[in-house]
Amino acid sequence: MAVDLSFYKSYIAEEIRDEGRAEGRAEGRTEDVLDVLDVLDVRGIHVTEAVRERITSCGDPETLRRWHRRAITASTAEEIFEAE
Repeated sequence: MAVDLSFYKSYIAEEIRDEGRAEGRAEGRTEDVLDVLDVLDVRGIHVTEAVRERITSCGDPETLRRWHRRAITASTAEEIFEAE
């Protein structure tokens, strides 16, 4: 008995997969933003509205991960942006 798998090769199936990939990237970005802010918060470092805006508006996962690593040792929130 043959199974019809043509749906999985269709335009609509590809569109659904693309939407899922985009949602996954967006969720990952949100987690990266929260990680940076959480580290600063746990360390008791004050985050100005300007710094919070810069972090939350960043769409580059690599930059967010770099800021996250810097947040671990930074003395101020602004320090995570140094060398940018």
